[in-house]
Amino acid sequence: MLDVDRLERNLPEYRARYQGASPYPHIVIDDFLAPDVAEQCAGEFPVRDDHWISFVHVNERKYANQEPVTWGPTLQRLLDEVQSDRFVDFVGKMSGIDELVADETLEGAGLHQSMRGGYLNVHADFTVHPKKRHWRRRVNLLVYFNPEWQPEYGGDLELWSKDMRQRVRKIQPTLARAVLFNTDADSFHGHPEPMTCPEGMARQSLALYYFTEEDAPVVRSTEYRARPGEGLHAVPIFLDKTVLRNYDRLKRRLNISDDKAGRILRSIDKLTHRNNGKNSSNGNGTNGKQH
Repeated sequence: MLDVDRLERNLPEYRARYQGASPYPHIVIDDFLAPDVAEQCAGEFPVRDDHWISFVHVNERKYANQEPVTWGPTLQRLLDEVQSDRFVDFVGKMSGIDELVADETLEGAGLHQSMRGGYLNVHADFTVHPKKRHWRRRVNLLVYFNPEWQPEYGGDLELWSKDMRQRVRKIQPTLARAVLFNTDADSFHGHPEPMTCPEGMARQSLALYYFTEEDAPVVRSTEYRARPGEGLHAVPIFLDKTVLRNYDRLKRRLNISDDKAGRILRSIDKLTHRNNGKNSSNGNGTNGKQH
């Protein structure tokens, strides 16, 4: 399914591209999967039901499925392969980060989808695994499954400069495309503009995170940032981030599940969400299945 032989043959090129990329180490690999395999994965995305966790608050509108037993067989096989020792070793050699480990619990990862009106504000990811205090988050893998995605739908992954002054790169979430990048404290990214895809269509991806085990990594929750020129919209972004930071501390202390987290986030959203032009549609009226 995943041609690791090809990836390993191209390792010198990939390593140079990854480590030399701006605004921080990353790489875009087209045809990460054969088109027929990617299309099969897209067709196997589960219908959005009770197995999907909603992350709905000021700074994002998306859904996640962290239960592989509910996935189709091709998606399950792909998960096994991108968590395999051989592939993790490839990621480590490409990134230059030794002793990476995959997270079989899929904390914050898994299948992701956002519907019409969905977005994810620019942010740098949380730094330490919520349930494994010595695991420092180092590399993200995103694989996209959007066979009919058009540029006018939006949803491009944006990579921002470390000082948040400018967007450096936009990456369209096209079928079979993979993106890997370092998750440092200033690796700012997101897709902040509400999407305009047709009703019933979703931006679909597989997200996985790789970690290193360290004695005392610095714990920081997800750091959302306003973009230049966002004006008063920066206020709800900041307030929501502050609430989430306090909530993250409780989650780590009380070992709260992501499902319960999603319920709490929805409650927070009702209290803090402002009419900022990003809530015209959050996809609640669709099952998120892409055709």
